[in-house]
Amino acid sequence: MSAALHKVAIAGASGRMGRMLLEAVQAADDCVLAGALDVATSPALGTDATAYLGQGSGVQITSDLRAGLQGAQVLIDFTRPEGTLAHLKVCRELGVKAVIGTTGFSEAQKAEIAEISRDIAIMMAPNMSVGVNVTLKLLQMAAKALSTGYDIEIIEAHHRHKVDAPSGTALKMGEVIADALGRDLKDCAVYAREGVTGERDPSSIGFATVRGGDIVGDHTVLFAGIGERIEVTHKSSSRSTYAQGSLRAVRFLASKQAGLFDMFDVLGLN
Repeated sequence: MSAALHKVAIAGASGRMGRMLLEAVQAADDCVLAGALDVATSPALGTDATAYLGQGSGVQITSDLRAGLQGAQVLIDFTRPEGTLAHLKVCRELGVKAVIGTTGFSEAQKAEIAEISRDIAIMMAPNMSVGVNVTLKLLQMAAKALSTGYDIEIIEAHHRHKVDAPSGTALKMGEVIADALGRDLKDCAVYAREGVTGERDPSSIGFATVRGGDIVGDHTVLFAGIGERIEVTHKSSSRSTYAQGSLRAVRFLASKQAGLFDMFDVLGLN
C-alpha cells in the first residue's frame, strides 16, 4: 500500500488555503505530507505543520525551499506569482511536479511556467473546484449557442482579503467564452465603467468585481438578450472544494513526466 502514497508538499502552509490543503492531505488515505513551506517572515516557521489540527505530522514548516521539497513528489502551491515561480525553479531542479492554484500571473510569467513544464509535469488552473470546471464547460457550450444577440457580463464576489481583481476564475471564464466565440479576451474585455461610457460594444465581455466580508467565491455569467437572459452561477461555500480538486490533480500527475495540464485534463473534459 505505501508504494502508492503520493508524497505532497504544501506552499503557504500557515495561510487559509494552505491549512485547508494540509487538512485534505491528512484526511486522504493515498497521500502523505512530505513538506510544508512558508515565507521567511511567517511566525509559524519551525512548528509542526498540522499542530493547529491537534495532531502532529512530523513535518515542520520551513522557508528553505530545498529542505521543504526534498522528500516530495509534488508541490501544491496557492501563493503569489513571484513565490510560485521561485518554487517552480527549485521543483524543476529536484524533479518535483507541481499543482498550481495561484492567480494573477502576467503573460511573461505564464510563458515562464510553460517553459518549466518542458522538464516537469505541472497542472495549473485558476480554480481547482470540480464544480467550477464543469461550469466552465457549460459556459463554452452556452457561448457557442448564444454567440449573437446576447451581451455577456461576468460578475464575481470574494472576501475582503483577496488581493487581485477580477478573480483568476472570472478571467478564466472570460477566456473560455472568448475562445468559444473566436475572440481574444485581451481585445474585448471591459474591466471598468464610469462616467459617460457610450453604448455597450456588443462584442465586449464586461467584468464587475465585489469585495466584502468572508465570501469564499461567487461567480455569475450573464448572457443578456432581448426578452430573456440566462445566468450561469457557481457559488463556493468552502475552500475544501479547491483542496479536493487539488488532490485529484496530484493523482492525475502521478502518471505524467512533463507537460502543462489544466483541470479539464484532470476531469476528462477536454
